[in-house]
Amino acid sequence: MPGSNATRLLQALPGLGLILLAGVLLSRVDRTAPPLAMQGAATVSKPAGSHPSSGSGLHVLLAPERDAGLFAQMIAGDRAWIPRAEVIPGVGTRYVYKKLADQPPLTLEQIKALLRQPPTFEAEQQAIRGLLQALRASGVRLTLGPPNQQGAAGEWEPATATLRIRPDVPAKGSREFARVLNHEAIHVAQSCSNGSLKARPKPLGLPRSLDPAGLRHLREPIYSKASPSERLLEEEAYANQERFSLGVQLVALHCSSG
Repeated sequence: MPGSNATRLLQALPGLGLILLAGVLLSRVDRTAPPLAMQGAATVSKPAGSHPSSGSGLHVLLAPERDAGLFAQMIAGDRAWIPRAEVIPGVGTRYVYKKLADQPPLTLEQIKALLRQPPTFEAEQQAIRGLLQALRASGVRLTLGPPNQQGAAGEWEPATATLRIRPDVPAKGSREFARVLNHEAIHVAQSCSNGSLKARPKPLGLPRSLDPAGLRHLREPIYSKASPSERLLEEEAYANQERFSLGVQLVALHCSSG
């Protein structure tokens, strides 16, 4: 409809976002474009306390000297969450942004507000620094590498005191990395509360009220064989993974170095 001043909603792709056009309705978004977070995959974690298995692939130790590179990846990923406006000569302005699968669509005014004041993700980055420090001080071995459990973005392996995060998670941005790291830190505290870092996790008594995204995650195939006790542990982690200051507090409370 050339010449129309109406703002059109083009399409919502799971994990990818919307395109809004001030002007005409364009063709659909290319479906081959890579999704940012399919089905919230960055928060799917291996059932806590699962037995270790023989994973494959390169594992990189997340030592303090690698933090600068780690944060550089996250900051680059953060830029993908900032909407962009594309001027189409003779047509109008197209607004493109990315969103999580469970995030409701943004209005044009909300998108313009994000353009005027882009998110900084400073709170998430501060939480990540605190979590890394607390986990390292407690003796946790932090690595970037393929999880042993296929489909997991992170896993806590008590037998080896290893917290493993899938290598593509940092590139998803600070918020996704903070969510995964905080989720696994809760599992670490669950182990410590049972007597030691390498103990089988036990519930901490945290609230377990799940939002629709958390409920959907627990229906993933990765949890199909989880026992009732393992599901309870996951409910605690999923219900509280967005409370970015909680993981540090729990690790400090329940874990000690060595």
